[in-house]
Amino acid sequence: MRFELFIATRYLRAKRRQAFIGIITGISIAGVAAGVASLVVAMAITNGFRQDLQQRLLGSTSHISLQRIADDGIRDWPVLMDRLSKQPHVVAAAPAIFEQVLISRGPRARGAVLKGMIPRYERKVGDLLTTVKQGSADELEDAAPPAPANSMPADQSPDALAGVQQRVAAMPPIVLGKDMADNLGATVGSTVVVTSPQGELTPFGMVPKYSRFRVVGIFNSGFFDYDSSWAFVRLSDAQKLFGLGDLISVVEFKIDDIFKANEITPQLEAAAGKGFMATNYLEQNKALFHALRLERLVTFITIGLIVFVAALNILISLIMMVMEKTKDIAVLMSMGTRRAQVRNLFIAQGVLIGAVGTAIGLVVGFAISYVGGHYHVLSLSPEVYSIDYVPFAPRAIDGLWVALFAVLISFVATLYPSWSASRILPAEALRYE
Repeated sequence: MRFELFIATRYLRAKRRQAFIGIITGISIAGVAAGVASLVVAMAITNGFRQDLQQRLLGSTSHISLQRIADDGIRDWPVLMDRLSKQPHVVAAAPAIFEQVLISRGPRARGAVLKGMIPRYERKVGDLLTTVKQGSADELEDAAPPAPANSMPADQSPDALAGVQQRVAAMPPIVLGKDMADNLGATVGSTVVVTSPQGELTPFGMVPKYSRFRVVGIFNSGFFDYDSSWAFVRLSDAQKLFGLGDLISVVEFKIDDIFKANEITPQLEAAAGKGFMATNYLEQNKALFHALRLERLVTFITIGLIVFVAALNILISLIMMVMEKTKDIAVLMSMGTRRAQVRNLFIAQGVLIGAVGTAIGLVVGFAISYVGGHYHVLSLSPEVYSIDYVPFAPRAIDGLWVALFAVLISFVATLYPSWSASRILPAEALRYE
């Protein structure tokens, strides 16, 4: 053990007449431990909510979207989708149509984003259809051919059954978001009217085009924007409603590494050819991810003030130690101890306090995070937060940054006391001894 470290550990083991300094040292260690543990827990909770939000967001939308720069739709999309599905890092692709519509039921109406899609492709790039809590999205598959005449029940006339089939055919299926369904007062089996603002030209001028849909399912993704303003219909029904023929507006992609989205996006855009534009989930949700990063930084700074307060305790403890050990320091310096060694002695003492407190805080913080994440000890209201417990997601890299921050603050707190100790003059300190 080096000379400075040996003396520093001796000074930390205060004698009975120096018990007050020992108490201050213990408070300093406890303060650093509390600050580090609080930072670890706060970062774990922030990471937990961010991961939960990111997982639900990525499950609700595609990783990359491709569309034409000119808003005239994508022609020959099966060939294009098949070709781009073979590009590196592409896991799945799906066609879709997005249009703004008005959905109404009786006197209630609400603006919505209507998405026309093919379920067998949609389920490969997103999870919104898997969040259908009421009803089922199975009816969004391509319509089955009408039943043959000999399968009609004997107790119903062919004319009556034909009328029922015509009415069912005239009302294609639709899946609504939970909040939208609540606002419209719609349930599974209800009929809603979808009105397209584009309309159609008639001898009487431009008339809004509308179609009746039958609600077959209600999804609950946990995202208010989706649950309150999104609806799903079959791709063919959307094309018919908007008069697009066999055009689509977007090709959605799922990739194997979401962290490479910014690299893969221009590659897909180049592979699609001239006239196409690709965007990814990071660009589409830039404001949300920026807010999450800002929240993480603010949390670190706010909780980090606890470590700063603990560093003040270290500063006070070392100043009192220097005042108490002035004669001892003078004796050491008169015996040949250099000023740099005296300075390093008190730096080592302060860093030891910070290191011990940091180690204790890391153990306590990760233990709390593990228990909270494994046993879900803190409950939440799922109606408000879309999750019924506080998620904890501790990361080793966060613990490393917290430890470096705490030790650095502890080191800074030792600079003045160590400098003050190294400026002691042996002759002045021992003049009256």
